[in-house]
Amino acid sequence: MRWPKDPSGKGHPKINRIYRLMRRLSRSIVSIWFREINIVDDENIPPEGGVIFISWHPSGLIDPMLMHASLPGKLSMIAKHTLFKVPILGRLIRGAGAVPIERSQDSTDQAGSKNRNRQQLDSVASVVANGGRLIIFPEGTTHTDSTVKRARSGAARILLAARRKAQIEGKPQPQLVPVGLHYSESQTFRERAAVIVERVMDFREIPVLIEDEEELDRIDRVWVSEVTDAIETELKRASLSKTTWRERTLIWKGRSLAYAEKIRQTGGKLVKPTYAESVMGARRVRAGWEYLASKDPSTTTKMVDDCEQHFEQLEQRNLTPLDVDARPDRLTRSASAKLFVSWAWSAVWMFGLISWSAVFGNLVPYRANATAVKIMKKRGADQSIIGTLKVISAVIFFPLWWIIASGVLTWLLLSTDSPVNEFLQMHYLLAALTDLPFVLVSIIFFLWWPTSAKLHLRLYARLVVKTRQLQRWKAWKDDENNWEELVVRQRRLAGRLVGLGEGLILPGDEDWIDPPAGKDDVESVQRRLSSSA
Repeated sequence: MRWPKDPSGKGHPKINRIYRLMRRLSRSIVSIWFREINIVDDENIPPEGGVIFISWHPSGLIDPMLMHASLPGKLSMIAKHTLFKVPILGRLIRGAGAVPIERSQDSTDQAGSKNRNRQQLDSVASVVANGGRLIIFPEGTTHTDSTVKRARSGAARILLAARRKAQIEGKPQPQLVPVGLHYSESQTFRERAAVIVERVMDFREIPVLIEDEEELDRIDRVWVSEVTDAIETELKRASLSKTTWRERTLIWKGRSLAYAEKIRQTGGKLVKPTYAESVMGARRVRAGWEYLASKDPSTTTKMVDDCEQHFEQLEQRNLTPLDVDARPDRLTRSASAKLFVSWAWSAVWMFGLISWSAVFGNLVPYRANATAVKIMKKRGADQSIIGTLKVISAVIFFPLWWIIASGVLTWLLLSTDSPVNEFLQMHYLLAALTDLPFVLVSIIFFLWWPTSAKLHLRLYARLVVKTRQLQRWKAWKDDENNWEELVVRQRRLAGRLVGLGEGLILPGDEDWIDPPAGKDDVESVQRRLSSSA
């Protein structure tokens, strides 16, 4: 995993040890939670001046933790003031750079709350004006919807105040940078994530200061409203937002068909793309689909109906588009044997020292974590915060168990009252282990538990992949699936998708031009001059 380098030099806030420690914790947690993390286009981040990063908020605490781990520099995060009152969580998020904001709707003292909110926003704006970096979720709340919720005005208000302060003090103008957060499944362990840094948003100049406060307030509100509307549109573009999960699912499956067809056309080998590549493919399909839906609705309607019918038949057979695309023309015994040997080799490693250490050091807190989340679900916890609950309980249970397990094993090795110590004393080489310092041995054990878990996860991931390949091979040999018909139909659908896309200029093409701030990708899609359509 490549983490971006922090900016250095004058104008960039110094990163203290506490922040580095909390970021290291965030990186460790997200590296364990996700099996793959892609950070794309971080070169879009301005090299100087303050930056406000904005993103949608589909996955509770996972969203800010992933951004905290992935984005360079010292980051501040705005969070509801009530979160800082939660034991342990409050200290953790404050140490990670979070700053409290009190929303008027969260308080019975409306007038007092608005004044405190104004003061807090002004303080945050000062940080940004002085080169600080801030994370904001303009929706104001986490959710599980397939589309972006209505953006609130906080980000635009902070940007306006920060640009005014920077202008007065002669400092670089703060910028607004959207970030696309994409998850294959954020609430499930060992899935994939992509953090895509979009280009800087451009807006018209901020209003000039005038003496008439009422008129200035009116002008400011107009500017803030325009920027907020642009932010909402930009978040929808960056997150591949759709009105329903059905549409979103269709786009991702359509992306899979188009990817496989392009590989076939170029004569390449079909391999699973990185998650970042998958996100770009989905973005292309979304942009092209929406463009054609407005220009040629009959074609897209027929395409949607045919795709839905095909995907439904695959689901009935418990198959995926990849199962169809990856099926070889010949199923030989040698290939089957090679696959089984590879699976067996992975399985053997699962019973080694690393896996047993990982089980001893992590099974108890893992089960405690699962039990805590189960209890929360029974008590009616919203699905959107399930991932947050898992992360919070993991931060508590895992280190606590590592301390206990390290202490117990250290006692067994070093205490003269321990039968293990007595056994080690029987050989002079092993006896040397009993003379090691208690603190050193405890620290080694404490560090070994998470390390063994990471190594185990790699072995486990390899075994899971091989197991899925065996299951896929079994499905390929099942003639009841009528493979010839499935392959022909899927390749025809894929060919139609690619054919439609080749006649358009889409995101990722060399001649693609990103739409201006506040406009969706479909605004920049064009037909190619060489297209006969």
